[in-house]
Amino acid sequence: MFVRIVKMSFNENAIDEFLKNFNANKHKIRAFKGCQFLELYRDKTNTEVFFTYSYWNSEDDLEAYRQSDLFKTVWSKTKPLFNAKPEAWSVDKVASLE
Repeated sequence: MFVRIVKMSFNENAIDEFLKNFNANKHKIRAFKGCQFLELYRDKTNTEVFFTYSYWNSEDDLEAYRQSDLFKTVWSKTKPLFNAKPEAWSVDKVASLE
């Protein structure tokens, strides 16, 4: 499993627009080939900061999504809303407890 974490910070007046775009596309992203899991988190103290966590079957599946029309459409609406450069990490899950 391949895990992708993305940190995004938005202008306060753009958060509703970001959430509208995310909610309109979250099921399409989750249904994209190779995506096993998708969550969105919001920082409790700095509410302009959001994180996406997504699980992919492979790095190739993530890259296929990043090259897709779906990603390009979502990202083109998201990118102008940032108030800081987004950060992204690709990580391997070492342990998971339930």
